[in-house]
This record gives sequence, structure tokens and C-alpha cells, in this order.
Amino acid sequence: MTHDEILVQLTDVFRDVFGDPDLVLTPSTTAEDIADWDSMRHITIVVGAEQHFGIRFHSAEVEKLHNVGEFVELIAKRLEAKG
Repeated sequence: MTHDEILVQLTDVFRDVFGDPDLVLTPSTTAEDIADWDSMRHITIVVGAEQHFGIRFHSAEVEKLHNVGEFVELIAKRLEAKG
């Protein structure tokens, strides 16, 4: 799966979490760019991504993420490792 394909699918996860079908993500999107992106929603995004992509994250790696692009990269690595 390409990074662009991951971003499209991750956008769907974000749209579900925020209840906003028009939400647009870019690799540089951060929590500061989306109203209501708080710690609870952050956890919901991570869990939603895990369920959607069938992968698991370690809390330490999630804490290091600074933007959506880094999250896409982490998802890509997990999918590659999963095979």
C-alpha cells in the first residue's frame, strides 16, 4: 500500500472520529490544525487506525509523532512488517 493510499484511508478514520465528512488531511496536518483534536480524540484516532489497518502501535512510538505524515510512515512500516 502506498503512502497516498494510506493517507486516503487514514482520512476516512479521521472523518469518522471527528464526524466531519469534509475533513482534509495532508502530511503536515497536526493536532493544532483540527478543532477538537484533544487527547481523547487522539486515542480514538490511534485505536481507529489500528482497527482499520489491522495493526498495533506501541505507545512510545505514537507519542513521538508530530504530524499526519509521520503517522502515515508508521502505518506503512507496520503494514510492511505484517506482510
